[in-house]
Amino acid sequence: MPRNLEKYLYKQMDKEAGIEHTFHRTKIVATVGPACDTYEKLLELVKAGVNIFRLNFSHGAHEDKKRIIEYIRELNEKEPYNISILGDLQGPKLRVGEIENGMIDIQPGDVLTFTNEKLLGTKERIYVSYPNLHKDVKIGNTIMIDDGKLEVKVSRVLKNNDVQVVVTLGGILSSKKGVNLPDTKISLPALTEKDLVDLEFVIEQKLDWVALSFVRTAKDIINLKNRLQEANSRTKVIAKIEKPEALQNIRDIIIESDGIMIARGDLGVELPIEQVPLIQKQLIRKCLHRARPVIVATQMMESMIERTKPNRSEITDVANAVLEGADAVMLSAETATGQHPTLVVETMRKIIMEVERTDYRYNLEEVLQPQPHSPSFLSDAICYNACNLAKDCNADALIGMTQSGYTGFMLSSYRPKAPLYIFTKVRSLVNQLSISWGVRAFYYSEEESLDDIFQDQIDILKERGFLKTGNVAVSTGSTPVHLHLPTNVLKITKVE
Repeated sequence: MPRNLEKYLYKQMDKEAGIEHTFHRTKIVATVGPACDTYEKLLELVKAGVNIFRLNFSHGAHEDKKRIIEYIRELNEKEPYNISILGDLQGPKLRVGEIENGMIDIQPGDVLTFTNEKLLGTKERIYVSYPNLHKDVKIGNTIMIDDGKLEVKVSRVLKNNDVQVVVTLGGILSSKKGVNLPDTKISLPALTEKDLVDLEFVIEQKLDWVALSFVRTAKDIINLKNRLQEANSRTKVIAKIEKPEALQNIRDIIIESDGIMIARGDLGVELPIEQVPLIQKQLIRKCLHRARPVIVATQMMESMIERTKPNRSEITDVANAVLEGADAVMLSAETATGQHPTLVVETMRKIIMEVERTDYRYNLEEVLQPQPHSPSFLSDAICYNACNLAKDCNADALIGMTQSGYTGFMLSSYRPKAPLYIFTKVRSLVNQLSISWGVRAFYYSEEESLDDIFQDQIDILKERGFLKTGNVAVSTGSTPVHLHLPTNVLKITKVE
């Protein structure tokens, strides 16, 4: 029995709710909404396979979100889970205003006038929530509405700052529909006034992750991180990639971010739709090279908002995201407002597990190697060789220790076939690491000798049922222990 085991031992997982839950290495993000906003429904989703809950700040009041946060934290205390909470800021989302009678029919050739004056929209004038529209657009620019279902082109900018457009793709224009400007460089800041209020709430509630919408440059991420740092917040930052400008600055954005979300909805409107699959593949690979968690999002199982079975194309879409190496796949309306939230999570989990059981390409250390110019090259090399060693000796466990999360993210990025266990003395990291591929995280604060720490960790995993006598474990750590240096030690142990 390890020293002070009771201090570190999590509740024994029951087989149905826990052990199976942790076996899918590609994680599942579920958006919370009216369809799943009670403790019982959230627990159902977790048992079905959810690792991260997303709170969408485009909808709902702070009081409602606070109640959901309390439910999730209660769930983490009572049940054997480390569920992470992601707050998704709305960003400078442009929308048309209220339309008379809720909708109007617009047809190709119709001339409309967009204004920044708040009014009830008609075919004569329609409010758009963008005060700088007249300054930023140019004649000939395309404006898309309602996820690209409607399309207009700028024809004139009037003296009163209204913008005249000609309809090129018609249909029904309803109230509050989103507006995209694929040809226009938007001058709005990434953090709007609403976002700053929501960010205060995120900081106050100590959420694990915050996602910044419509990121364009690394400066957007740096600004947000500075605000978090000033508030002494441990919340980590995800950059949502949904603008062409972000792709032009993607290297710097990935470096400055703690994680990336490929938001395919707006990305597919802002760019030619046929480019999205290759962009997704390239972004996943870039994130793997930088050891940044990457989420694939939007319309993954959309038909299951109403149906009990997904389309075959949706099954393939989820499977391809897993095969390409995504850390997580995300559900939006499917769980927030759908009719079958638990069933859709179960279905997604089954797809993930089938791919990982049969065709998944593990051990990416064959193609991802430490970069000599990296400031963390030496610890990267230890992580790289730990994964190689775990593969060569068919290890039953790969164990890491971290204080910043970096070692966990790095070991995960090599996609080791050996089960990956990360120990940390930073409580907030236990949940934050739930976003990373394959990671099972544990709180552990002992700081005596490194040999004792390694043995403790193996004993904890043995007590939990993850290891047994005769198994092989590969451990990483750092010495001297009290200096908390980057990972600099690698050890192989046969479990006694």
